Amino acid sequence: MAIFLFTALFIVGLLMASMELGRRVRLRSREERSSGLSVIDGAVFGLMGLILGFSFSGGISRFEARRELIVQETNAIGTAWLRVDLLPEAAQPQIRDDYRAYLDARLAFYTNLIPDRVKALEELALSENLKKKIWTESVAAAKTASPAALGLVVGSLNEMIDITTTRLVALQTHPPVPIYVTLLLLALASSVIAGFGMGDTGKRQWLHTVVYAAALTLTVYTIIDLEFPRAGIIRVDRYDQALVDLRNSMN
Repeated sequence: MAIFLFTALFIVGLLMASMELGRRVRLRSREERSSGLSVIDGAVFGLMGLILGFSFSGGISRFEARRELIVQETNAIGTAWLRVDLLPEAAQPQIRDDYRAYLDARLAFYTNLIPDRVKALEELALSENLKKKIWTESVAAAKTASPAALGLVVGSLNEMIDITTTRLVALQTHPPVPIYVTLLLLALASSVIAGFGMGDTGKRQWLHTVVYAAALTLTVYTIIDLEFPRAGIIRVDRYDQALVDLRNSMN
């Protein structure tokens, strides 16, 4: 959280410095503003707005996808848990204990992902081992039951296993770094152009400078925040409550 706030303040200062640079260049040049410059200004601002729009839209889409995956995993584990009833009663207690430990490990992985990455990776490894153990135990027990039970149990386990890979990939899916670099360079370029345009009076337009820098920084910050929804202000971890409720129902 602190690093995101520091980043936002740094970007504000950088943009204001760029506008001041543009203003000083205009004052030193003492040139009349050409009508052709407005075409270049419009192209730069238009390109920046386009990238901002696509980045913002993509960030929201990925945020919604991550939230939906939490619901899907909750449903997958819940279904697999219920289908344990189809297995022989002698095998059920151990398998149910493994399910509880597995869900605890899954919740601990996402809880510790930001504050303690080492702990998170340990919990991820534990969940992988438990997943394999549940699969082995469930398949072995289902073979002694009916073929229909085997199909239902294996199908629900497959879905539960697949969703973990999908969530892990979604967690690591972000726009390429060159997109962020391009966005930052365009923001700086537009700030220089804006400062150049305000340099004709020789006075600093503090209100316009601060509002422009703050608005642009807020937009960029929101885009970055959407891409890392377990670290900033916009958070997806509150939807983990669905998994917590499922775990409580297993007691």
